[in-house]
This record gives sequence, C-alpha cells and structure tokens, in this order.
Amino acid sequence: MGSQSNRLLCCLSLAMLLISVSSAKFSDLFQPYWGADNIVALGEPLKLALDSTSGCGFGSKKKYLFGQASMQIKLVEGDSAGTVTAFYMSSDGPNHNELDFEFLGNLSGEPYLVQTNVYVDGSGNREQRHSLWFDPTIDFHTYSILWNHHHIRFLVDGIPIRVFANKEANGIPYPRDQAMGVYGSVWNADDWATQGGRVKTNWSHAPFVSAFRAFEIDACELPAEAAGAERCEGGGAFWWDAAGMSGLSPHQQRQLRWVRKRHLVYDYCKDTARSSEMPGECLN
Repeated sequence: MGSQSNRLLCCLSLAMLLISVSSAKFSDLFQPYWGADNIVALGEPLKLALDSTSGCGFGSKKKYLFGQASMQIKLVEGDSAGTVTAFYMSSDGPNHNELDFEFLGNLSGEPYLVQTNVYVDGSGNREQRHSLWFDPTIDFHTYSILWNHHHIRFLVDGIPIRVFANKEANGIPYPRDQAMGVYGSVWNADDWATQGGRVKTNWSHAPFVSAFRAFEIDACELPAEAAGAERCEGGGAFWWDAAGMSGLSPHQQRQLRWVRKRHLVYDYCKDTARSSEMPGECLN
C-alpha cells in the first residue's frame, strides 16, 4: 500500500511539474520578438503600436503542448482599416502548427471581424470569420485558445465561437506533436484585411494601438530538452484532457449554435468557389 501511495505521489508531482499555470506580468511570461520600440510594457496594460515604419509583436519565453492560453485585449479604436491585431499559438519551422485569432481592422462605424485559422504541418486555409456581439474597442474582453487531444476551442469571454475536432481516425491531420509558443502582434495587412484589401491603411491615423492584459497560460510546458510529446500526454492527469473535456457541454453547444447563427460571416467549409470538394475535416 505504501509503495502504491508513493507511486501515486510521484505521478502527481510529475504532473504538477509539467503544468505551467501562470497569470502574471508580461515580463514573467513573454518578451518582444520584433518591433520592440513599438511596445510599451511599463505597467498594465501592455500596448502594441503600428506606425508607418513598423508593427510589433511579443512571444512566450516557453513552449507548450496542450492546455489553454488566454489574454484580454482592447482593439484599435476608430479607423483601423488595414490593420490586424493577433493572438495566436505557433510552433517553429515551415511545417509548423498554428492556431490564430486575427482581429481585422475596420472603417469607423463598421464592425470588427475576428478571423480564426488552424494550421497543421504548415497547411492552413481553414479560416472562419465572425462578427462580435460587442464593440471590442471600448473595453477589454477575454480571448482563449483551448487545445487538447480531442479538439481545439476558440473562446470569447468563455463562449465557444469555433471548435476544430480531432479527426485523425478519418485520416485528417491534427496538431498534436509540436509544442507551440503563445504570441501577440499588431501589423499592417492592408492587402487583404479590410474588405479583401479594397480599403487601405490610412497612416494619418497612426499610431494604431491595441492593449493587452491578464495574460494566463495553463498548459503543459515542454522544456527544450524534452524528447517528445509523450511528456505531455498526461493520461487524463491534466484538466484539459479529463473525460468531461472530450466535447462541449449542452450549454456550450447552445452557445456555439447561437454564435454560428448570429455572427458567423464566412466559413471555408462552405466556400464552394474556393474548393469544389468540402475539406475532410468539415464532414460530420
């Protein structure tokens, strides 16, 4: 009995070592990775600015394999056409995995659109676009990416707006073997971001500033020396892989249906002009 207890304690201790639960200052979790002069990191909130010379971005000091990352963001006010504010997770290299929130700038008075995308082994083109049920420039709202062995959830203030299911059993690639960093950025994308690139960035309104705060990473940290993904498999030890996390609750399913009915404005799964055959992951 004592031996079994010791083994259990050992397993629990290992699980705790592998989980990184962080809600902390920017400098505890992140560092600038480009355009550092356009990042104001003194106090809170963190401010990222885009001007005619540069955008900017930050990235986590560590990488993670499964879990949840969240941050609160207040988007560029006024005429933000052509700009993109991003919160995303990504691994390295050309065959990378990536999970995106991209907030597409607008003309004053027009709604922001939030684009989500999923890259697996360097292949993306899985965009969905949603309007939001609030003005994201007035106050901070919480955006979260939950990633487990069953699915990926994109959440806004805890409400799921998209679920990308693991359909590896049907031969569909799923991101599961590359640790990802957590990133934020503001950049110019006026070749496509607003009305398909028809509306360009008006630099007379620069700098364009988005604010970030309440950084939280609750995930399995994969140290640089880790041999592979088995380190974070967990076997149900992590909350994001518990039995109840294999799918949405009935309440969350109703929330997702409401979002899709009221706020989904583009879905690559239904873009027949782009693809004559429905992508495999879109099939039930």
